[in-house]
Amino acid sequence: MTVSQIYALGLDVGSTTAKIVGVDSAGELVWSHLEAAEPRVADQVERFLELAKEEGVSTDQMLLVATGYGRKLVEQAARQVTEITCHARGIHRSLGHGGTLVDIGGQDSKVIRISPQGDVIDFVMSDKCAAGTGRFLENTANRLGVSIDEMGLRALQSNQEVPISSTCTVFAESEVISLIAQGVPLAAILRGLHRSLTRRVVALVRSIGLGSPLMLSGGVAYNQAIRSMLEEECQTPVLLPQHPQLMGAYGAALISLGP
Repeated sequence: MTVSQIYALGLDVGSTTAKIVGVDSAGELVWSHLEAAEPRVADQVERFLELAKEEGVSTDQMLLVATGYGRKLVEQAARQVTEITCHARGIHRSLGHGGTLVDIGGQDSKVIRISPQGDVIDFVMSDKCAAGTGRFLENTANRLGVSIDEMGLRALQSNQEVPISSTCTVFAESEVISLIAQGVPLAAILRGLHRSLTRRVVALVRSIGLGSPLMLSGGVAYNQAIRSMLEEECQTPVLLPQHPQLMGAYGAALISLGP
């Protein structure tokens, strides 16, 4: 990769993962790096920028915009921009149209209405409880000894679905343990867990109105059960960009290029 290929950088410091994206002068995504978020954000950012240098980026003259949970801790950034703006910019460039974007992150879930021109029309966030986020699935997967990568597939393989009524992650975990003790099949529990998360997200969608098409980003986008249940509950297909987990960082990089 040559210096001319990476023209600007976008950095998304999330609660569970950190992502950096490099774009060329035309805004095409040409480089990216993703890893688990670390408590010492400054140290992780320095390492990310060293990786960018290895790809030929001159960090003395770089264009860098930061977004995400820890964006204000990125002192090297020329600007810190909200996730709403960055996700809207990234998904619009990736898919070429507006619509309703659902982004299920580790700490919060966001639903963003985007105009055909890529502007944010409206948005809603749920960050008061992890039960509507990817953390909900991750914690439950760890508790059940199930790989986060296989949770969705196992849920879809079940013909049974056991409702999870608790509205709190901690109480939901206790409810799951109780169900297992009662001999309820694990796959049926997993299906119920996915349904619970999906319905929380769908409630957000309905609160601002569904403007087609329905789009999905974030790491949870790789979960087939979530995608399937979103389509079922909203009665519309779900579209994914090529790199769903990078939309925030990609949007930040596009913003660093200018209008």
